[in-house]
Amino acid sequence: MQISVWEKESFFAPNDVVILGSGLVGLWCAWHLKKQQPASKITIIDRGIIPTGASTRNAGFACFGSVTELMADMEKSGEDAMLQLVDMRFRGLQRTRKILGEKAIGFQLSRGYEMITAAKDPGKAVLQQQMDYLNEKLSPIIGSSPTFRFAGNKIKKFGFGQTAHLLENKFEGGLHSGMLCQQLMQRIQAMGVTILNATNVTHFEQGPEGVNIYCHYRISDTPQSLTIKSKQLLVCTNAFAKQLLPDLDIVPARGQILVTSPIENLPFKGTFHYDEGFYYFRDLGDRILLGGARNKAFEEEATTEMEITQTIQQELENFLSQYIIPGKSFTITDRWSGIMGMGSEKMPIIKEVAPNIFCAVRMSGMGVALSALVGEDIAKRMA
Repeated sequence: MQISVWEKESFFAPNDVVILGSGLVGLWCAWHLKKQQPASKITIIDRGIIPTGASTRNAGFACFGSVTELMADMEKSGEDAMLQLVDMRFRGLQRTRKILGEKAIGFQLSRGYEMITAAKDPGKAVLQQQMDYLNEKLSPIIGSSPTFRFAGNKIKKFGFGQTAHLLENKFEGGLHSGMLCQQLMQRIQAMGVTILNATNVTHFEQGPEGVNIYCHYRISDTPQSLTIKSKQLLVCTNAFAKQLLPDLDIVPARGQILVTSPIENLPFKGTFHYDEGFYYFRDLGDRILLGGARNKAFEEEATTEMEITQTIQQELENFLSQYIIPGKSFTITDRWSGIMGMGSEKMPIIKEVAPNIFCAVRMSGMGVALSALVGEDIAKRMA
């Protein structure tokens, strides 16, 4: 199929920047680049008809870390790295709420909690010591103190089983991931950014005037080829970035989720963490969303295949029945998975990998919180 002159001079015209990936990071990068250079021609290319990595397939947590998660991060990466990530996550969420508006993204400051089960209870004194340490260190970041406190008086009210302690964070909440992506798409398209969906980038190469990006797409089941030219290329495909940049330190991590049918008189509201954040659940009105448990099968979940498995789904159902709504019957109405980008450390990779070729990837499951700041960072580097 031949390209018309109209298509050649509009949709497929040479670009200043081509962004690969229309997830949260790619969208925020486009927003910041357009703010920085309003006259620039920017195109986002995505192989899906909508963002399908993790941006619209997560749990919708507006969070910056539970007590056990942050203590584990500190042990692995050190205090400075842990605090830097908290700062980035907190400021990123603040920026997102301010720019897009809380109502437009379904944001609710419903409070975050961490469940400490009896089987994993280190003791109240240890938890208090950890919270005191984090409250002191996080106070300059949050601008208030304390961040964490005991909320054991809510365990019975929430109806949880086998729970020794509940830790509360009044600065966390939830949002609607689909509305968030839609809002960003609408904003950047109104700014003049082109989005090409259902287009697969096979490879790219540097040319005399920038970067040549080679794509495949289909029309009426007929394969088509396309070459798009750009002065700069920005890879924002997170867990899938190794397909184009194989030297990056990125490992895919599948996160599986389930949602129940309505639970009559659901007694809790908020976003909840368990076991260093490997389990997470929240209310969706009178339904329960529960996800995680990949630490029960790390190797199996290190994949880019968006499927659900009996191993993880059964573990989630067991957790639901034993800890969240013990003694209550439930029906699962929805199950899905998303693919996160992990690595040897949690800090995102934001850099120029070759002349005129950049990447902003490896969000480590924190893209909702980090993406607004990551987009600002890479836009400055590409100026």
